[in-house]
Amino acid sequence: MNSLGLIFVRNDTRIAIGIKFFSTMQNKINNSVLFLLIIAFFSFSLTAQEKNLKTSFIFPFQELHVHSSSIIELPNGDMMACWFEGSGERKANDVQVKGARLKKGKTEWSAPFLMADTPGQPDCNPVLFVDNNNKLILYWVVVQANQWENSVLKYRSSTDYLKKGAPNWNWQDVILLKPGDEFPETIKTKFSSMKSRDLAWAEYAPQYEKMIYEAAKDKKKRETGWMSRIHPVILPSGRILLPLYSDGYNLSLIAISDDEGVSWKPSLPIVGYGNIQPSIVQKKDGSLVAFMRDNGDAPGKILKSTSIDDGYTWTAAEKSDIINPGTSVDAIKLKDGNWVIVYNDLESDRYSVAVSLSDDEGQTWKWTKRLERDDSRKGSFSYPSVIQTKDGLIHVSYSYRIGEDKKTIKVVTFNSEWVKE
Repeated sequence: MNSLGLIFVRNDTRIAIGIKFFSTMQNKINNSVLFLLIIAFFSFSLTAQEKNLKTSFIFPFQELHVHSSSIIELPNGDMMACWFEGSGERKANDVQVKGARLKKGKTEWSAPFLMADTPGQPDCNPVLFVDNNNKLILYWVVVQANQWENSVLKYRSSTDYLKKGAPNWNWQDVILLKPGDEFPETIKTKFSSMKSRDLAWAEYAPQYEKMIYEAAKDKKKRETGWMSRIHPVILPSGRILLPLYSDGYNLSLIAISDDEGVSWKPSLPIVGYGNIQPSIVQKKDGSLVAFMRDNGDAPGKILKSTSIDDGYTWTAAEKSDIINPGTSVDAIKLKDGNWVIVYNDLESDRYSVAVSLSDDEGQTWKWTKRLERDDSRKGSFSYPSVIQTKDGLIHVSYSYRIGEDKKTIKVVTFNSEWVKE
């Protein structure tokens, strides 16, 4: 095969077949005809793939910091997304939660509108959710004293949200969690069962595990700083699991509600070395798997933990085989039983985003496709939010940044077959 054909090589079965065909035909036709055949074949192949992939930007590029989006489908088939926006993150007091909607059958998102704002405080990490009663709920955190570990978890709800613009909110409150003495004891027990990494700054400094345990005994510390990031999960029993994490403790916890979100109790902590921002998927046997960002030591891998009692107790977090550079991940179970996970497929940085598909409940991930890749490393794409809509399509929203002045939220839509191509 000559060098002309090599430029078309891609990781696609159809293209591999095409290359073999063109190689066979090379000695039978001249290069001009061969070139035309190659162009025609690959145009058809790429067009077929693009039919299963659509992309859009929610709003034009801007200089303000936009991050941590969440996307959902509304009962009427419209889409809604939210994110936080401002001059920075926890240290920027002008940060607000913004939102936009996409009407069913349309291709352009609405102009952004205000979803939540606590004057003089940063509002961050918004999460959208529609419960079993079709009530729309927005969870987010208000960062007190400009420190993540002082964040207050809030929510507001609406039953009037299908019109243009922002929802009409009819209730707002703070979610207070009160981890008991089981909280520090679980941390101590789990760390004891794990292989100690002796994560200390110096020989005279206390071990990482001991520092976390001592902080866990402080009642005030363990009742504050729990932050949202990933969609809640509704179990068959109706139980709602709201994934939370703490930058203070560098671990995760699940808020549990058995009365449709009226009241909440904390699970026991998911203990590990830097396991935060859990995304929960339920297996066929009823057990739960939480996939988490790796905020710990190298090598960076997506962390996972399991629960067999509907989210109250969790195994110690362990590293999976999936690379993670310390960035947020999101996973869901599809209608056909397959699992999808979206993540940065790098050891460091955020210039590449991938989606992987599993047909054995996360034991292996047989298919992987990249949603973004910027080999110049000037781009940053992160914090995915993934859903599957009633029509079977998969939608992923994520932070999209090129340089310092081109920032937006991007939405990518595809089906399972696109991942398998």
